Amino acid sequence: MALLDNIKYREKAKQHRPWPRAIVNDEGWQQAIDQLAAGGCGLLGLWGDAPFVHMALLGADFNDIAVLSYNCKGGQYPSVAARHPPAIRLERAIRDLYGLEAVDAPDARGWLDLGFWNVRHPLGKRAPARKPKPYAFLPAEGEGLHQIPVGPVHAGIIEPGHFRFTANGEHVVRLEQRLGYVHKGIESLMRGATLDQAAKLAGRTSGDSTVAYAFAFAQAVEAALQVKVPARAIYLRALMAELERLANHFGDIGAICNDASFAMMHAQTGILRELVLRAAEACFGHRLLMDAIVPGGVARDIAADGVVQVQELLTEVRRVFPRLIELYDNTASLQDRTVTTGFVRPDFVRRFGAGGYVGRASGRDFDARKMPGYAPYDDLKFEVPVLDAGDVNARVWIRIREVEQSLSLIDQILEALPAGKLTAAVEAKGKICEGLGIVEAFRGDVLIWLRLDGKGRVERCHLRDASWFQWPLLETAVEGNIVADFPICNKSFNCSYSGHDL
Repeated sequence: MALLDNIKYREKAKQHRPWPRAIVNDEGWQQAIDQLAAGGCGLLGLWGDAPFVHMALLGADFNDIAVLSYNCKGGQYPSVAARHPPAIRLERAIRDLYGLEAVDAPDARGWLDLGFWNVRHPLGKRAPARKPKPYAFLPAEGEGLHQIPVGPVHAGIIEPGHFRFTANGEHVVRLEQRLGYVHKGIESLMRGATLDQAAKLAGRTSGDSTVAYAFAFAQAVEAALQVKVPARAIYLRALMAELERLANHFGDIGAICNDASFAMMHAQTGILRELVLRAAEACFGHRLLMDAIVPGGVARDIAADGVVQVQELLTEVRRVFPRLIELYDNTASLQDRTVTTGFVRPDFVRRFGAGGYVGRASGRDFDARKMPGYAPYDDLKFEVPVLDAGDVNARVWIRIREVEQSLSLIDQILEALPAGKLTAAVEAKGKICEGLGIVEAFRGDVLIWLRLDGKGRVERCHLRDASWFQWPLLETAVEGNIVADFPICNKSFNCSYSGHDL
Protein backbone atom coordinates (compact mmCIF):
# COMPACT_ATOMS: atom_id res chain seq x y z
CA MET A 1 0.00 0.00 0.00
CA ALA A 2 1.36 3.43 -0.96
CA LEU A 3 2.01 5.91 1.83
CA LEU A 4 -0.48 8.42 0.47
CA ASP A 5 -3.34 5.88 0.35
CA ASN A 6 -4.25 6.58 3.98
CA ILE A 7 -3.56 10.33 3.93
CA LYS A 8 -6.06 12.89 2.70
CA TYR A 9 -4.43 15.54 0.53
CA ARG A 10 -5.61 18.47 -1.57
CA GLU A 11 -3.33 17.97 -4.53
CA LYS A 12 0.05 16.68 -5.59
CA ALA A 13 2.78 19.14 -6.42
CA LYS A 14 3.63 19.24 -10.08
CA GLN A 15 7.13 18.37 -11.26
CA HIS A 16 8.28 16.79 -8.00
CA ARG A 17 10.39 13.70 -8.63
CA PRO A 18 11.02 10.82 -8.23
CA TRP A 19 8.54 10.44 -5.33
CA PRO A 20 5.32 12.44 -4.86
CA ARG A 21 4.85 15.56 -2.78
CA ALA A 22 1.30 16.12 -1.54
CA ILE A 23 -0.17 19.31 -0.09
CA VAL A 24 -2.26 18.55 3.00
CA ASN A 25 -4.50 20.37 5.43
CA ASP A 26 -4.93 19.68 9.15
CA GLU A 27 -6.64 16.35 8.58
CA GLY A 28 -3.96 14.97 6.28
CA TRP A 29 -1.14 16.22 8.53
CA GLN A 30 -2.73 14.54 11.54
CA GLN A 31 -3.24 11.31 9.60
CA ALA A 32 0.49 11.26 8.85
CA ILE A 33 1.28 11.85 12.53
CA ASP A 34 -1.09 9.00 13.43
CA GLN A 35 0.85 6.66 11.12
CA LEU A 36 4.17 7.75 12.62
CA ALA A 37 2.92 7.28 16.17
CA ALA A 38 1.56 3.82 15.32
CA GLY A 39 4.80 2.73 13.63
CA GLY A 40 3.17 2.41 10.23
CA CYS A 41 5.90 4.51 8.62
CA GLY A 42 9.09 6.30 9.56
CA LEU A 43 10.13 9.95 9.68
CA LEU A 44 12.66 10.56 6.92
CA GLY A 45 12.87 14.32 7.32
CA LEU A 46 11.10 17.48 8.55
CA TRP A 47 12.15 20.93 7.35
CA GLY A 48 10.98 24.49 6.83
CA ASP A 49 10.19 26.27 3.58
CA ALA A 50 8.16 29.28 4.73
CA PRO A 51 5.23 29.48 4.71
CA PHE A 52 5.31 25.66 4.43
CA VAL A 53 6.80 22.87 6.46
CA HIS A 54 7.59 19.63 4.64
CA MET A 55 7.65 16.14 6.12
CA ALA A 56 9.21 13.16 4.32
CA LEU A 57 7.89 9.72 5.23
CA LEU A 58 9.46 6.31 4.64
CA GLY A 59 7.26 3.25 4.25
CA ALA A 60 7.55 0.40 6.73
CA ASP A 61 9.09 -1.78 3.99
CA PHE A 62 11.62 1.00 3.15
CA ASN A 63 10.47 0.99 -0.46
CA ASP A 64 8.04 3.92 -0.55
CA ILE A 65 8.71 7.61 0.08
CA ALA A 66 6.32 10.55 0.13
CA VAL A 67 6.68 14.23 1.05
CA LEU A 68 3.82 16.10 2.72
CA SER A 69 3.55 19.90 2.75
CA TYR A 70 1.56 21.92 5.27
CA ASN A 71 0.84 25.65 4.91
CA CYS A 72 1.64 27.31 8.24
CA LYS A 73 -1.13 29.88 8.49
CA GLY A 74 -0.17 32.37 11.13
CA GLY A 75 3.30 30.84 11.21
CA GLN A 76 2.13 27.71 13.05
CA TYR A 77 1.70 24.01 12.37
CA PRO A 78 0.57 21.01 14.46
CA SER A 79 3.54 19.52 16.28
CA VAL A 80 4.76 16.16 14.99
CA ALA A 81 6.97 15.74 18.04
CA ALA A 82 3.99 15.87 20.40
CA ARG A 83 3.30 12.27 19.38
CA HIS A 84 6.55 11.28 17.65
CA PRO A 85 9.66 12.29 19.68
CA PRO A 86 12.19 11.88 16.83
CA ALA A 87 10.81 15.16 15.42
CA ILE A 88 11.67 17.20 18.54
CA ARG A 89 15.06 18.53 17.42
CA LEU A 90 13.90 19.02 13.85
CA GLU A 91 11.03 21.21 15.04
CA ARG A 92 13.38 23.21 17.24
CA ALA A 93 15.67 23.78 14.23
CA ILE A 94 12.72 24.89 12.07
CA ARG A 95 11.76 27.42 14.75
CA ASP A 96 15.29 28.80 14.93
CA LEU A 97 15.75 29.07 11.18
CA TYR A 98 12.25 30.08 10.05
CA GLY A 99 10.32 31.25 13.10
CA LEU A 100 7.60 28.69 12.37
CA GLU A 101 6.05 27.42 15.61
CA ALA A 102 5.03 23.82 16.27
CA VAL A 103 1.80 23.99 18.27
CA ASP A 104 1.88 21.85 21.46
CA ALA A 105 5.56 21.03 20.92
CA PRO A 106 7.05 19.13 23.87
CA ASP A 107 10.27 21.21 23.75
CA ALA A 108 10.24 24.88 22.75
CA ARG A 109 13.91 25.60 23.52
CA GLY A 110 16.20 26.82 20.77
CA TRP A 111 18.47 24.34 19.01
CA LEU A 112 20.75 25.74 16.32
CA ASP A 113 20.55 29.40 17.37
CA LEU A 114 22.90 29.66 20.35
CA GLY A 115 22.67 33.44 20.53
CA PHE A 116 25.68 34.09 18.29
CA TRP A 117 23.75 35.17 15.19
CA ASN A 118 23.14 38.82 14.31
CA VAL A 119 19.52 38.01 13.34
CA ARG A 120 16.82 35.61 14.46
CA HIS A 121 14.98 33.36 12.00
CA PRO A 122 17.48 34.03 9.17
CA LEU A 123 15.58 31.95 6.59
CA GLY A 124 12.13 33.27 7.49
CA LYS A 125 10.91 36.69 8.58
CA ARG A 126 14.19 38.00 9.87
CA ALA A 127 14.06 39.63 13.29
CA PRO A 128 16.65 41.58 15.27
CA ALA A 129 18.89 39.47 17.45
CA ARG A 130 18.27 39.55 21.17
CA LYS A 131 20.26 38.43 24.16
CA PRO A 132 19.34 34.80 24.78
CA LYS A 133 18.20 33.50 28.13
CA PRO A 134 20.47 30.95 29.81
CA TYR A 135 19.88 27.54 28.28
CA ALA A 136 17.64 25.44 30.51
CA PHE A 137 19.07 21.95 30.70
CA LEU A 138 16.64 19.25 31.74
CA PRO A 139 16.54 18.74 35.51
CA ALA A 140 17.60 15.57 37.29
CA GLU A 141 16.79 15.14 40.94
CA GLY A 142 17.96 12.56 43.44
CA GLU A 143 20.32 12.01 46.30
CA GLY A 144 24.00 12.00 45.46
CA LEU A 145 23.65 13.31 41.90
CA HIS A 146 26.23 15.66 40.43
CA GLN A 147 26.73 17.25 37.00
CA ILE A 148 29.76 17.11 34.74
CA PRO A 149 29.81 19.66 31.88
CA VAL A 150 32.02 18.69 28.92
CA GLY A 151 32.72 20.95 25.94
CA PRO A 152 31.88 22.54 23.62
CA VAL A 153 35.64 22.80 23.16
CA HIS A 154 37.33 19.38 23.20
CA ALA A 155 40.90 18.15 23.02
CA GLY A 156 42.57 17.60 19.66
CA ILE A 157 40.65 18.36 16.47
CA ILE A 158 37.22 17.16 17.61
CA GLU A 159 34.36 19.40 16.50
CA PRO A 160 32.55 21.41 19.20
CA GLY A 161 29.52 20.11 21.07
CA HIS A 162 28.40 20.35 24.68
CA PHE A 163 27.62 17.28 26.78
CA ARG A 164 25.96 17.67 30.18
CA PHE A 165 26.28 14.54 32.32
CA THR A 166 24.26 13.91 35.44
CA ALA A 167 25.94 11.13 37.39
CA ASN A 168 25.65 9.18 40.60
CA GLY A 169 29.24 8.49 41.44
CA GLU A 170 30.67 7.06 38.21
CA HIS A 171 27.34 5.95 36.73
CA VAL A 172 25.61 8.21 34.20
CA VAL A 173 22.00 8.93 35.08
CA ARG A 174 21.36 11.31 32.20
CA LEU A 175 23.25 12.76 29.27
CA GLU A 176 21.95 15.85 27.51
CA GLN A 177 23.56 17.24 24.37
CA ARG A 178 23.63 20.79 23.13
CA LEU A 179 24.75 21.13 19.53
CA GLY A 180 24.72 23.83 16.86
CA TYR A 181 28.22 25.23 17.39
CA VAL A 182 29.29 24.34 13.84
CA HIS A 183 26.32 26.00 12.14
CA LYS A 184 27.63 27.59 8.96
CA GLY A 185 24.40 28.66 7.22
CA ILE A 186 24.76 26.20 4.38
CA GLU A 187 21.04 26.17 3.51
CA SER A 188 21.10 29.97 3.38
CA LEU A 189 24.16 29.86 1.11
CA MET A 190 22.26 27.48 -1.18
CA ARG A 191 19.64 30.12 -1.93
CA GLY A 192 20.30 31.58 -5.37
CA ALA A 193 23.36 29.39 -5.96
CA THR A 194 24.06 27.95 -9.39
CA LEU A 195 24.10 24.19 -9.69
CA ASP A 196 27.89 24.20 -9.75
CA GLN A 197 28.10 26.36 -6.63
CA ALA A 198 25.42 24.34 -4.84
CA ALA A 199 27.11 21.04 -5.64
CA LYS A 200 30.31 22.32 -3.99
CA LEU A 201 28.35 23.47 -0.94
CA ALA A 202 26.57 20.14 -0.64
CA GLY A 203 29.89 18.30 -0.67
CA ARG A 204 31.09 20.41 2.24
CA THR A 205 28.16 19.83 4.56
CA SER A 206 30.12 17.08 6.31
CA GLY A 207 33.60 16.61 4.95
CA ASP A 208 33.91 12.92 5.82
CA SER A 209 30.82 12.25 3.66
CA THR A 210 31.57 14.59 0.77
CA VAL A 211 30.93 11.85 -1.81
CA ALA A 212 27.59 10.88 -0.29
CA TYR A 213 26.36 14.49 -0.11
CA ALA A 214 27.48 15.31 -3.64
CA PHE A 215 25.89 12.05 -4.82
CA ALA A 216 22.55 12.81 -3.12
CA PHE A 217 22.56 16.40 -4.42
CA ALA A 218 23.22 15.16 -7.94
CA GLN A 219 20.40 12.62 -7.56
CA ALA A 220 17.97 15.37 -6.53
CA VAL A 221 18.93 17.62 -9.45
CA GLU A 222 18.81 14.77 -11.94
CA ALA A 223 15.40 13.63 -10.69
CA ALA A 224 14.02 17.17 -10.88
CA LEU A 225 15.33 17.74 -14.41
CA GLN A 226 14.91 14.14 -15.60
CA VAL A 227 18.57 13.80 -16.55
CA LYS A 228 19.83 10.38 -17.62
CA VAL A 229 23.33 9.87 -16.24
CA PRO A 230 25.87 7.96 -18.39
CA ALA A 231 26.57 4.40 -17.25
CA ARG A 232 30.29 4.98 -16.73
CA ALA A 233 29.59 7.92 -14.43
CA ILE A 234 27.13 5.82 -12.42
CA TYR A 235 29.76 3.16 -11.76
CA LEU A 236 32.48 5.68 -10.97
CA ARG A 237 30.18 7.30 -8.41
CA ALA A 238 29.72 3.95 -6.68
CA LEU A 239 33.48 3.36 -6.70
CA MET A 240 34.02 6.72 -5.00
CA ALA A 241 31.26 6.00 -2.47
CA GLU A 242 32.79 2.65 -1.49
CA LEU A 243 36.27 4.13 -1.17
CA GLU A 244 34.82 6.78 1.14
CA ARG A 245 33.05 4.06 3.14
CA LEU A 246 36.27 2.04 3.50
CA ALA A 247 38.33 5.02 4.65
CA ASN A 248 35.81 6.03 7.31
CA HIS A 249 35.17 2.53 8.61
CA PHE A 250 38.91 1.91 8.99
CA GLY A 251 39.23 5.20 10.85
CA ASP A 252 36.29 4.42 13.14
CA ILE A 253 37.35 0.88 14.00
CA GLY A 254 40.78 2.11 15.03
CA ALA A 255 39.47 5.11 16.94
CA ILE A 256 37.01 2.97 18.93
CA CYS A 257 39.86 0.65 19.91
CA ASN A 258 42.04 3.63 20.79
CA ASP A 259 39.38 4.87 23.22
CA ALA A 260 39.75 1.48 24.92
CA SER A 261 43.52 2.12 25.13
CA PHE A 262 44.30 -0.43 22.41
CA ALA A 263 46.57 1.76 20.31
CA MET A 264 47.90 -1.03 18.08
CA MET A 265 44.57 -1.39 16.26
CA HIS A 266 44.38 2.36 15.88
CA ALA A 267 47.81 2.46 14.25
CA GLN A 268 47.16 -0.45 11.90
CA THR A 269 43.72 0.71 10.72
CA GLY A 270 45.17 4.19 10.36
CA ILE A 271 47.63 2.78 7.84
CA LEU A 272 44.78 1.14 5.90
CA ARG A 273 42.81 4.39 5.92
CA GLU A 274 45.84 6.25 4.60
CA LEU A 275 46.24 3.72 1.79
CA VAL A 276 42.60 4.25 0.78
CA LEU A 277 43.03 8.04 0.77
CA ARG A 278 46.17 7.77 -1.34
CA ALA A 279 44.39 5.50 -3.80
CA ALA A 280 41.52 8.01 -4.00
CA GLU A 281 43.94 10.81 -4.79
CA ALA A 282 45.80 8.73 -7.37
CA CYS A 283 42.53 7.78 -9.07
CA PHE A 284 40.53 11.01 -8.89
CA GLY A 285 42.90 13.77 -7.79
CA HIS A 286 41.63 14.36 -4.24
CA ARG A 287 42.13 12.39 -1.04
CA LEU A 288 38.56 13.00 0.12
CA LEU A 289 37.14 12.98 -3.43
CA MET A 290 35.69 16.48 -3.12
CA ASP A 291 33.95 17.93 -6.18
CA ALA A 292 34.33 14.65 -8.07
CA ILE A 293 30.56 14.09 -8.40
CA VAL A 294 28.51 16.74 -10.20
CA PRO A 295 24.92 16.91 -11.44
CA GLY A 296 24.82 14.92 -14.65
CA GLY A 297 27.75 12.63 -13.88
CA VAL A 298 31.29 12.97 -12.59
CA ALA A 299 33.83 15.77 -12.96
CA ARG A 300 36.77 13.52 -13.80
CA ASP A 301 37.52 10.04 -15.06
CA ILE A 302 39.55 7.50 -13.16
CA ALA A 303 43.27 7.85 -13.88
CA ALA A 304 44.85 5.65 -16.54
CA ASP A 305 46.40 3.40 -13.90
CA GLY A 306 43.54 3.87 -11.45
CA VAL A 307 42.07 0.38 -11.79
CA VAL A 308 45.47 -1.14 -11.00
CA GLN A 309 45.89 1.23 -8.04
CA VAL A 310 42.55 0.15 -6.57
CA GLN A 311 43.25 -3.53 -7.17
CA GLU A 312 46.58 -3.21 -5.35
CA LEU A 313 44.76 -1.49 -2.49
CA LEU A 314 42.25 -4.34 -2.24
CA THR A 315 45.04 -6.90 -2.22
CA GLU A 316 46.78 -5.15 0.68
CA VAL A 317 43.55 -4.75 2.66
CA ARG A 318 42.73 -8.43 2.20
CA ARG A 319 46.21 -9.33 3.40
CA VAL A 320 46.15 -7.18 6.55
CA PHE A 321 42.54 -6.72 7.63
CA PRO A 322 41.71 -10.37 8.55
CA ARG A 323 44.62 -10.34 11.00
CA LEU A 324 43.26 -7.18 12.61
CA ILE A 325 39.79 -8.73 12.91
CA GLU A 326 41.33 -11.72 14.67
CA LEU A 327 43.30 -9.40 16.95
CA TYR A 328 40.14 -7.46 17.84
CA ASP A 329 38.12 -10.61 18.47
CA ASN A 330 40.75 -12.33 20.62
CA THR A 331 41.83 -9.48 22.88
CA ALA A 332 39.94 -10.06 26.11
CA SER A 333 40.70 -6.65 27.61
CA LEU A 334 39.27 -4.97 24.52
CA GLN A 335 36.15 -7.12 24.48
CA ASP A 336 35.62 -6.23 28.13
CA ARG A 337 35.31 -2.58 27.12
CA THR A 338 33.06 -3.05 24.06
CA VAL A 339 30.71 -5.97 24.82
CA THR A 340 27.44 -4.86 26.51
CA THR A 341 28.69 -1.24 26.63
CA GLY A 342 26.50 1.50 25.14
CA PHE A 343 23.41 -0.63 24.47
CA VAL A 344 20.77 0.87 22.16
CA ARG A 345 17.33 -0.71 22.35
CA PRO A 346 15.98 -2.06 19.03
CA ASP A 347 12.59 -0.38 19.60
CA PHE A 348 14.34 2.99 19.99
CA VAL A 349 16.22 2.42 16.74
CA ARG A 350 13.01 1.56 14.89
CA ARG A 351 11.14 4.51 16.34
CA PHE A 352 13.86 7.01 15.54
CA GLY A 353 14.54 5.52 12.12
CA ALA A 354 18.25 5.37 12.90
CA GLY A 355 20.28 4.30 9.89
CA GLY A 356 23.79 3.06 9.28
CA TYR A 357 25.75 0.95 11.76
CA VAL A 358 23.76 2.40 14.68
CA GLY A 359 20.53 1.01 13.28
CA ARG A 360 21.90 -2.20 11.84
CA ALA A 361 23.69 -3.09 15.09
CA SER A 362 20.28 -3.01 16.80
CA GLY A 363 18.33 -5.00 14.23
CA ARG A 364 17.11 -2.34 11.74
CA ASP A 365 18.12 -3.53 8.28
CA PHE A 366 17.64 -0.28 6.36
CA ASP A 367 20.27 0.48 3.72
CA ALA A 368 19.32 3.03 1.05
CA ARG A 369 21.47 1.20 -1.50
CA LYS A 370 19.03 -1.74 -1.23
CA MET A 371 15.73 -0.06 -0.43
CA PRO A 372 14.56 2.13 -2.03
CA GLY A 373 17.75 1.48 -4.00
CA TYR A 374 19.59 3.35 -6.74
CA ALA A 375 21.99 2.65 -9.60
CA PRO A 376 24.31 0.89 -9.91
CA TYR A 377 23.65 -0.98 -6.64
CA ASP A 378 20.50 -2.51 -8.08
CA ASP A 379 22.79 -4.44 -10.43
CA LEU A 380 25.41 -5.39 -7.83
CA LYS A 381 25.38 -8.21 -5.30
CA PHE A 382 25.95 -7.41 -1.63
CA GLU A 383 24.51 -8.17 1.78
CA VAL A 384 23.43 -5.77 4.49
CA PRO A 385 24.95 -7.02 7.77
CA VAL A 386 22.55 -6.84 10.71
CA LEU A 387 23.03 -7.70 14.38
CA ASP A 388 20.77 -7.29 17.39
CA ALA A 389 23.19 -6.94 20.33
CA GLY A 390 23.04 -3.14 20.04
CA ASP A 391 26.31 -2.46 21.89
CA VAL A 392 29.68 -0.94 20.98
CA ASN A 393 30.95 -4.36 19.94
CA ALA A 394 28.02 -4.85 17.54
CA ARG A 395 28.65 -1.45 15.96
CA VAL A 396 32.30 -2.44 15.42
CA TRP A 397 31.29 -5.73 13.82
CA ILE A 398 28.81 -4.02 11.49
CA ARG A 399 31.68 -1.86 10.28
CA ILE A 400 33.91 -4.91 9.84
CA ARG A 401 31.29 -6.72 7.78
CA GLU A 402 30.60 -3.61 5.72
CA VAL A 403 34.31 -3.35 4.91
CA GLU A 404 34.12 -6.90 3.57
CA GLN A 405 31.05 -6.06 1.51
CA SER A 406 32.71 -2.92 0.12
CA LEU A 407 35.71 -4.94 -1.04
CA SER A 408 33.35 -7.23 -2.96
CA LEU A 409 31.41 -4.29 -4.38
CA ILE A 410 34.58 -2.61 -5.63
CA ASP A 411 35.61 -5.86 -7.34
CA GLN A 412 32.24 -5.94 -9.13
CA ILE A 413 32.39 -2.25 -10.04
CA LEU A 414 35.84 -2.56 -11.60
CA GLU A 415 34.84 -5.67 -13.50
CA ALA A 416 31.66 -4.11 -14.88
CA LEU A 417 32.98 -0.56 -15.41
CA PRO A 418 31.62 0.45 -18.81
CA ALA A 419 33.20 2.77 -21.34
CA GLY A 420 31.46 5.95 -22.39
CA LYS A 421 30.77 9.54 -21.46
CA LEU A 422 31.27 11.02 -18.02
CA THR A 423 28.48 13.60 -17.99
CA ALA A 424 25.10 14.33 -19.47
CA ALA A 425 23.86 17.82 -20.30
CA VAL A 426 22.08 19.50 -17.39
CA GLU A 427 19.87 22.42 -18.41
CA ALA A 428 18.04 23.99 -15.49
CA LYS A 429 16.87 27.25 -17.08
CA GLY A 430 13.19 27.49 -17.84
CA LYS A 431 12.28 24.60 -15.53
CA ILE A 432 10.70 25.16 -12.12
CA CYS A 433 10.90 21.74 -10.52
CA GLU A 434 11.73 19.79 -7.37
CA GLY A 435 13.78 16.70 -6.66
CA LEU A 436 14.61 14.36 -3.81
CA GLY A 437 17.79 12.32 -3.44
CA ILE A 438 18.77 9.69 -0.88
CA VAL A 439 22.19 8.03 -0.63
CA GLU A 440 23.73 5.61 1.85
CA ALA A 441 26.73 7.36 3.42
CA PHE A 442 29.12 5.48 5.69
CA ARG A 443 27.20 6.51 8.82
CA GLY A 444 23.71 6.18 7.31
CA ASP A 445 21.27 7.75 4.88
CA VAL A 446 21.73 11.30 3.58
CA LEU A 447 18.57 13.01 2.30
CA ILE A 448 18.55 16.08 0.03
CA TRP A 449 15.47 17.94 -1.22
CA LEU A 450 15.62 20.91 -3.53
CA ARG A 451 13.60 23.25 -5.69
CA LEU A 452 14.99 24.91 -8.80
CA ASP A 453 13.72 28.39 -9.70
CA GLY A 454 13.58 28.13 -13.49
CA LYS A 455 16.57 30.46 -13.90
CA GLY A 456 19.19 27.78 -13.43
CA ARG A 457 19.55 28.38 -9.70
CA VAL A 458 18.59 26.71 -6.44
CA GLU A 459 15.61 28.32 -4.75
CA ARG A 460 15.57 26.03 -1.69
CA CYS A 461 17.72 23.09 -0.66
CA HIS A 462 17.45 21.02 2.52
CA LEU A 463 20.19 18.58 3.55
CA ARG A 464 19.56 16.00 6.29
CA ASP A 465 22.38 13.97 7.81
CA ALA A 466 21.85 10.54 9.37
CA SER A 467 23.13 12.03 12.63
CA TRP A 468 19.84 13.84 13.27
CA PHE A 469 18.29 10.50 14.24
CA GLN A 470 21.42 9.06 15.87
CA TRP A 471 22.51 11.82 18.26
CA PRO A 472 19.41 11.38 20.50
CA LEU A 473 20.06 7.64 20.76
CA LEU A 474 23.58 8.29 22.04
CA GLU A 475 21.95 9.90 25.07
CA THR A 476 20.07 6.67 25.77
CA ALA A 477 23.12 4.47 25.06
CA VAL A 478 25.23 6.17 27.73
CA GLU A 479 22.67 5.93 30.54
CA GLY A 480 23.72 3.36 33.14
CA ASN A 481 27.30 3.22 31.87
CA ILE A 482 30.21 4.74 33.72
CA VAL A 483 31.46 8.19 32.74
CA ALA A 484 34.77 6.70 31.52
CA ASP A 485 32.87 4.70 28.89
CA PHE A 486 31.38 7.77 27.23
CA PRO A 487 34.29 8.28 24.78
CA ILE A 488 34.03 4.73 23.43
CA CYS A 489 30.23 4.97 23.19
CA ASN A 490 30.51 8.32 21.44
CA LYS A 491 33.10 7.07 18.97
CA SER A 492 31.06 3.96 18.21
CA PHE A 493 28.30 6.33 17.02
CA ASN A 494 30.65 8.87 15.40
CA CYS A 495 27.78 11.23 14.67
CA SER A 496 28.55 14.26 12.53
CA TYR A 497 28.56 17.67 14.20
CA SER A 498 28.97 19.58 10.95
CA GLY A 499 26.37 17.58 9.04
CA HIS A 500 23.88 18.03 11.86
CA ASP A 501 24.54 21.71 12.56
CA LEU A 502 24.31 22.72 8.88
